[in-house]
Amino acid sequence: MEQPAQPPVLPRPRAIGLTVLAMACFAANSLLCRQALRRTGIDEASFTLIRILSGAITLSLIVRLRRGRFGIGGDWGSAIALFAYAACFSFAYRHLTAATGALLLFFAVQSTMIGFGLRAGERLRLPQIAGLTLAAGGLLGLLQPGLTAPPLAGAILMLIAGASWGVYSLRGRGAGDPIKVTAGNFLRAALLALAMSLVRAPLTSVAPMGVIYAVGSGALASGVGYAIWYTALRGLNAIEAATVQLSVPVLAACGGVLWLQEPLTGRLFLASLAILGGVAVVMRTHRMITKRPQDPPCAQRE
Repeated sequence: MEQPAQPPVLPRPRAIGLTVLAMACFAANSLLCRQALRRTGIDEASFTLIRILSGAITLSLIVRLRRGRFGIGGDWGSAIALFAYAACFSFAYRHLTAATGALLLFFAVQSTMIGFGLRAGERLRLPQIAGLTLAAGGLLGLLQPGLTAPPLAGAILMLIAGASWGVYSLRGRGAGDPIKVTAGNFLRAALLALAMSLVRAPLTSVAPMGVIYAVGSGALASGVGYAIWYTALRGLNAIEAATVQLSVPVLAACGGVLWLQEPLTGRLFLASLAILGGVAVVMRTHRMITKRPQDPPCAQRE
């Protein structure tokens, strides 16, 4: 059977530019959600529904433009994980700042994926254990009771959101055309979000600006953002792709301070250094361990 043609490797400058744009889109999700729930009258369930539905429509249109026809990929298991992420994300941001939420989300995503690797038989070396200990210490320091500690309920919801996104990412590995698969999962998740909105109908509150922020989060920051990211991945290796995502909480923190006028506390700053630094150590050490002696120093790109 003839194998399908592989997409060409992306030129390095274009890959870097698209990567920067994709990271900005991902950070924008935190900013748009926080802004909508903080400064408009939209409720969490309505924001989730509009975000997922607009993302599904955008991704389906991208699939249509790329392939000349609509196609549905994905599965219900992944759609449930996607819905759990989006719903917990929205409810958490009722209580958390953009920076704190993005940091908790990042920690939970990476911890879930590292935990999966351990369950699959991977073993940690001493530097990786030190990195994980540093990251966990940063999380505990962030959540310790005090005037600047985030609300516990919001923090738990964001950790669940991150774990759900980690599960979604793990389920999607090798699942075929990533944009087609993501479009199908968004369409299925939209049905779950609709069911949640119907259950919470007495609490429904829709504000025009809240709808605009939700559409921006779903169509641009999520739908277009994922399409850009999957394109950029053709010019990155796996470690680069994992490491560059360290920038998302930093971008969200900067956006929260500059756009939303949120405070950048000393506790959050120190926790960010510990969590991001610890995860970076784990990623860097993993790269050194898994690189084979016969591999060239730099993989050449045609």
